[in-house]
Amino acid sequence: MVRPRRLRSSAAMRRLVAEHRLHPADLVLPAFVREGISEPVEIASMPGVHQHTVESLVELARRCVEAGLGGLMLFGVPEHKDARGSGADDPDGILNVATRAVVDAVGDALVVMTDLCLDEFTDHGHCGVLAEGPDGVVVDNDATLERYADMAVAQARAGSHVLGMSGMMDGQVGFVRGALDREGLTGTAILAYAAKYTSALYGPFREAVCSSLTGDRATYQQDPANATEAVRELELDIAEGADIVMVKPAGPHLDVVAAAAAMSPVPVAAYQISGEYSQIVAAAERGWIDRKQAMLESVMHVRRAGASIILTYFALQIAEVLDRGSTS
Repeated sequence: MVRPRRLRSSAAMRRLVAEHRLHPADLVLPAFVREGISEPVEIASMPGVHQHTVESLVELARRCVEAGLGGLMLFGVPEHKDARGSGADDPDGILNVATRAVVDAVGDALVVMTDLCLDEFTDHGHCGVLAEGPDGVVVDNDATLERYADMAVAQARAGSHVLGMSGMMDGQVGFVRGALDREGLTGTAILAYAAKYTSALYGPFREAVCSSLTGDRATYQQDPANATEAVRELELDIAEGADIVMVKPAGPHLDVVAAAAAMSPVPVAAYQISGEYSQIVAAAERGWIDRKQAMLESVMHVRRAGASIILTYFALQIAEVLDRGSTS
């Protein structure tokens, strides 16, 4: 029996034989822009992450370009909300104003993505239009699609390169693709949140967007118990014309990320969400784990599972580590 030799292990050797690598161009930084503030506001549950003014968001976008990041995902936080989320498709609404400013500043040097969902803009905090159903108030899927179409056109006209469809409504990708095509906005890509799970880890995000939600979104988001259902959702969104599909949250659902990578003919993204970020930061602040190593390891797991695009609040920090040429 030939026994394997124990080769000398050095940092250089480990880099040479590494099967997967992180690169800044694979990373997308989620960012929040808030109406009515005069300077950035740190989010208490996400240390190091801020709600931005339009001006500070533009500066952040320029930093992303300098760092070589792949993209920036924008979320708007309006001052005023109503039941139908009127600010979402208002050309003068905070998200569309910020999108124009960022695109004007960085052009095609960075992929500018926008969140296409109503939850930040509604006074009830749900991702769609509410209506009375047989068992009480429900999200009206078809009425919501009409609102998504209006939002899509507004965001595309504001200059968004990629629309992040995060609402998990049935038929949303095909409906929005049709609306874009009718308006001649065929160059705008659709990122489908094809498998978006209901999760306790969204808590810090809800603080970041000043969410009005009471309860959860379990009636239209994925059940964490299910994986086969997620694959069906992926197949449906691809068939409807999604240019990119995404799994969210990333870390708890690496099996679904791997399944998506194995079957998808379009790029697969995964979103390391707010609670994943905050857990690492909080544990590191208490000295329980090494922040840099945990940060890199958590994102490398997502890359290894098969995601070619990773949304993470650590994006700029990871790019800085990679620029120094060391992940050890």
